[in-house]
Amino acid sequence: MTKPAAPDDQLVPDEIIPHRHLPPLRFRDLPEAPHWTKLVGPSVILAGLALGSGEFIFWPYLTYKTGFVFFWACMVGVLTQFFINTEIERWTLATGESATTGFCRLSRGWASVFLLLNFVPWVWPGWATGAATLLSWLCLGAQEVSTAAGVEYKAAYVPYIAIAGMLFVGVMLTAGPVVYNTVEKAQLWLVGLICVIAVLIGCLVIRSDAVVAMVSGIVNNFGELPTAVHGIDQMALLGAIAFAGAGGTMNLGQSNFIKDKGYAMGRYVGRITSPITGNEEATADVGYHFPHTPENMRRWRDWWKAANIEHFVSFYLTCVVCLVLLALNSYSLFYDANGQMKPGMERFGKDMNFVWGEAGLLESLFASPTVGKAIRFLFFVMGVAILFTTELGVLDATSRISTDIIKVNFLRENDRWSSGRLYFLILWGQIAIGCAILLAGAVVPTFSQPLFLLKTSAAMNGGVMFLYSIILLYLNTKILPRSIAITPLRFVMLVWACAFFGYFVILAVKLEVVPFLLG
Repeated sequence: MTKPAAPDDQLVPDEIIPHRHLPPLRFRDLPEAPHWTKLVGPSVILAGLALGSGEFIFWPYLTYKTGFVFFWACMVGVLTQFFINTEIERWTLATGESATTGFCRLSRGWASVFLLLNFVPWVWPGWATGAATLLSWLCLGAQEVSTAAGVEYKAAYVPYIAIAGMLFVGVMLTAGPVVYNTVEKAQLWLVGLICVIAVLIGCLVIRSDAVVAMVSGIVNNFGELPTAVHGIDQMALLGAIAFAGAGGTMNLGQSNFIKDKGYAMGRYVGRITSPITGNEEATADVGYHFPHTPENMRRWRDWWKAANIEHFVSFYLTCVVCLVLLALNSYSLFYDANGQMKPGMERFGKDMNFVWGEAGLLESLFASPTVGKAIRFLFFVMGVAILFTTELGVLDATSRISTDIIKVNFLRENDRWSSGRLYFLILWGQIAIGCAILLAGAVVPTFSQPLFLLKTSAAMNGGVMFLYSIILLYLNTKILPRSIAITPLRFVMLVWACAFFGYFVILAVKLEVVPFLLG
């Protein structure tokens, strides 16, 4: 039976959405949904986050090391993340609250847990060092150094370039009056540039046998896991799976992005603005819900359809196209038409040396030195742009998520600490810690190795995704009203997500963490 309309701001009763550990939601009518093209933005930001981890680093690296033996996990991982992300969006569309606020309605304990999980895996500035390494190679070239483990291609001044990059991101986010608008505009331009260059290089490099090898690898090796013969460990695969998409708490950030974009009930919540250049906007401490009238239910269906189409096109297709193109580029450059690694390619196997190898091989493909150098230049520009999109997205999203958790759960009644002030305190605090880690790299070289930092972050985030997939399943099944709750197909997909990430987390703990703790 359809419930009658409720006046604006009347409290939502517990039998509709239980409020538990936070104040109850309030009723407001659901706004009309625009065409999905008007919603483009949040998923592009998330795709920008994804490009710098799995797309440019992990999966091209795994392709270099093993061909397409494990590429099945890449395709499964990004599809799984599509369903996770849209279920993260469901709570925000229905309430205007972030997913983490929904989790905190279940238990106050989740506030501290997700505050920690949002900080520890992302504090390692792997993307900053990665972007700095490519920029140094682009401008200064590489120093070839022979070591006991083989040849290394050293980049100069990496920690200092990385620090400059982080400071630049901080200034850029601080300078924009509305933080979300700044991030959206920057990511739209950067992701567009990346896609154009990726397609151009792909058209010049990718061979038909590489496409056949990819399809064959996915089909014939489905379910295969690394062993000693593959030369990679379980943690590397877990990290690559977690970052076949955005990964970790960055997926939860999708709810914060669509809230600031004004999707559905997020229209009533308000945005984070710069305390220096922006006009502070009133932000709601908690969210709103709509009366389940026929008109509101029609609008809900329109919003759900539009949000899913936007995420499929902007996030899923962008990630899949870039993953496929960059992995095929890697294979076409390092392997011959018979599927064998070309002679001498083993020398690029340490850290990010394979990226330097890709650039050199690209240049050597062309008879004209001018054309070769131009393509090599574009490749490095694409790489810097890819890693910068992730650096920008990570600093913004982690600050945004932490701000949301702290404001709603700990400073809800404190008018002095607005969301904007909290955001910029956390942002610059994170930048300061990242700079300290980078400076420590001068003393402990491991801290300045991009691939080590990325693996550390990625492996942690695989465990985070396992945890919030379980909570999300409960939230969207048991807490939301049945008429807007999770559907049977999506229930199965979230169960699959729990099992998928859970299996790899347990495997990584068993094979990597336990032996380490036991010495």
